[in-house]
Amino acid sequence: MERAEVDRWLEAYVAAWKSYEPRQIRALFSEDVRYRYYPYDPAFEGREAVVRSWLGENEAEGASARDAEGTYDGSYATVAIDGDVAVATGTSTYFTEPDGAVEKVYYNCIVMRFDADGRCSEYTEWFNKRPEP
Repeated sequence: MERAEVDRWLEAYVAAWKSYEPRQIRALFSEDVRYRYYPYDPAFEGREAVVRSWLGENEAEGASARDAEGTYDGSYATVAIDGDVAVATGTSTYFTEPDGAVEKVYYNCIVMRFDADGRCSEYTEWFNKRPEP
């Protein structure tokens, strides 16, 4: 993978998270992806399990809750690449309502492995909530 390819993938990731469009989510991941919201949790295995989780349709521990439209934004950039593995850092920002005040900000580090088609086959995220001022 090249830095520009990973950065494009990250932009598509943010767009998919904002849209909750299943086709956009599926396009990001390999059929056999292993996806972790937390590094110590068991992985969600398979593209459809990730889609269900993103859409808030999965009751499994660690599954995400669907954000209200317009209440999330993210900005991530590639910081390292080694073959098919990439590391990115950035922020996830949540708002009280669309165009509302910032409610919370998380600093993220994401480790990803990509397949030959440029789809993510392994995803693990580490994040920390920004302390209150």
